[in-house]
Amino acid sequence: MEKLFDSIIDIGEQMLISGAEVHRVEDSLKRIFSAYGTKRTDVFIITSSIVVTVHTNDKIYTQTRRITETSADYEKLHKLNELSRNICKNRYSENEIRKKLASISSSKKYPLWLEFICYAIIAGAFTLFFGGGATEAAASLIIGALVRFVILLCDKTLKNKVFSKFISAFAATSFAFLALKLDIIKTVDKVMIGNIMTLIPGIGLTTALKDLLVGDSIAGLLRTIEACITALAIAAGYFSVAFLTGGAI
Repeated sequence: MEKLFDSIIDIGEQMLISGAEVHRVEDSLKRIFSAYGTKRTDVFIITSSIVVTVHTNDKIYTQTRRITETSADYEKLHKLNELSRNICKNRYSENEIRKKLASISSSKKYPLWLEFICYAIIAGAFTLFFGGGATEAAASLIIGALVRFVILLCDKTLKNKVFSKFISAFAATSFAFLALKLDIIKTVDKVMIGNIMTLIPGIGLTTALKDLLVGDSIAGLLRTIEACITALAIAAGYFSVAFLTGGAI
């Protein structure tokens, strides 16, 4: 059970890192351990920690995992959910779980060039949505791709995600004001809004609300606070550029 215990917690850890709600991870771990005949399973999870205690007929196993980063990889989360259901159904051995988990971890992600295209399209579409013209939308397309490049650099050099959002918002606003200065666009507000929308922590806030609605108050509040601080960092990035440039929109 000791090696199996470690492998099962790996699944829960990867689910939380991939952006799963706390309730989903707790329920998955309880169901998996129950499938292997444990007498009792106690799981306590917040956004930065997993604590699991399992009671078997002859021993008690406890383990704590520290979670230092999370993302929103729902493709990986879907595969982990499927794996947890298959484990409950088929009761895989520890080696089988390890192989399947390694296969999921090594599966191909979306190519980087596609992310650049998506950021550009989203920024341009939001610019049109908020009333911008074709010129502003075209400028947003380019700025959106540049913002994704800035995010890539921040991911490689910065540990603090909040500061990373500040830098990204600062860059997005700077590019928009530069386009205005070069007379490429006539107004800057729609371009700026379109690009800032790509940085808004909508998924994090939605996950926080899910946690709150199912009764995981601590995790929900932590994620809500994180989303609010991130939003403030984005606003600070805009304000910094507006202040430095004297910046009427």
